[in-house]
Amino acid sequence: MSPTQRRKPQTDTDDHTTVLKATPTSVKAKDNGLTFGKVVKTGIIALGWVVAFFFLGSYLLTESWTWGYRGKWTNLHTYLPAKQLVFTEKELLQYDGSNPNLPIYLAVDGDVFDVTKGRGWYGFGGSYGHFSGKDAARAYVTGCFEDHLTHDLRGLSAAQLKGVAHWKSFYANHHTYYKIGTVIHPPLDDSTPIPPPCRQAVGQKP
Repeated sequence: MSPTQRRKPQTDTDDHTTVLKATPTSVKAKDNGLTFGKVVKTGIIALGWVVAFFFLGSYLLTESWTWGYRGKWTNLHTYLPAKQLVFTEKELLQYDGSNPNLPIYLAVDGDVFDVTKGRGWYGFGGSYGHFSGKDAARAYVTGCFEDHLTHDLRGLSAAQLKGVAHWKSFYANHHTYYKIGTVIHPPLDDSTPIPPPCRQAVGQKP
């Protein structure tokens, strides 16, 4: 008799036994899947409540959804950075706030920032309008808003240079303003005199 002929035929009983053996494993896997799904669903619901109480508590206690925090992390442009542009001094001057149809840009030590949302302050006639459309880094730390509207930082003290860095950081980390690019300045001529202190600055000295 050949090997094929000697093979024991599979009976209905064998099939039934095989099915019975496989069934508990399948049911167990299905039960585990349902349990895991319930855990995930419960976790998501709990997390949703925590987030809701977090923001609701913030608003009730600080009248702010972010517990009073106002900085770069609440600025949409932190997550969707604007395309960085390069300006000449003449090009930057177009964005001085005199044209209501154009955004308002200002620069601090070479970095250009969009301050359009502060048009009331930086627009034409605004309290800080003299900073718009130019790099007036020196005036930020000397207080000379007529004679020092320049990027020339020669002769400033270490403390004043630190102040310039502070103002760059102020605009870069603001909750509304954001960096839009850089401005290219022509090289400074070392033979030109350093801007002298203005009357206001002299009066501030002890």
